[in-house]
Amino acid sequence: MLTAFVYNEVAVLVRHWFEIDLDDSHLEHGARIEVRLLEGQPHRGTESAAQRIVADRPVWRADLFDRIDGVPAAFEAAHFHPYFDGVEPSRRHWAAEVKAAPWEWLHGQLSDIDAVITAGGATLEDPASESERVRADVDTIVASARDRGPDRCVSKDLCHAWTSDVHSHVRIMLSGLARPELLDRDRVSPWLSRAR
Repeated sequence: MLTAFVYNEVAVLVRHWFEIDLDDSHLEHGARIEVRLLEGQPHRGTESAAQRIVADRPVWRADLFDRIDGVPAAFEAAHFHPYFDGVEPSRRHWAAEVKAAPWEWLHGQLSDIDAVITAGGATLEDPASESERVRADVDTIVASARDRGPDRCVSKDLCHAWTSDVHSHVRIMLSGLARPELLDRDRVSPWLSRAR
């Protein structure tokens, strides 16, 4: 399930995510928060017609993840991507404050959306107003992210249910493992059974 907070120029996307490390097959999961720029669309139909909303250009991403084989709620795999190269995220940035206080850190980041957008290499047409709009909802956005955090996903079946819409991503990860013999096949069984 994906929750989108859509504003005039940006959208903040919140969801649960499941990740398999391609190098050593360890498993991570938790809240993924992504900031994207909206693409203007031509008006269609009458004044009452539904309009297209396109939030395609990624600018920033936070992955507030636990390692499944780690200490619960330690956020050992929590990181962020401060910019994208096209649709590909930058390398993982491991800031101590992200692991120590992930929800407070997220609140701080989203409270200044213009700084996030600027650091991501983009600009807003009306940065003050857009920042004010996002800031007004930041408590709700962070609460939504917490609801998809690693501590709320209490089973492999729930994790699969929350990420079944991106099953193809998990299949790509499974096909690219350097050490597939290290994979916890029981934990990934919902994705493996659907991959057949």
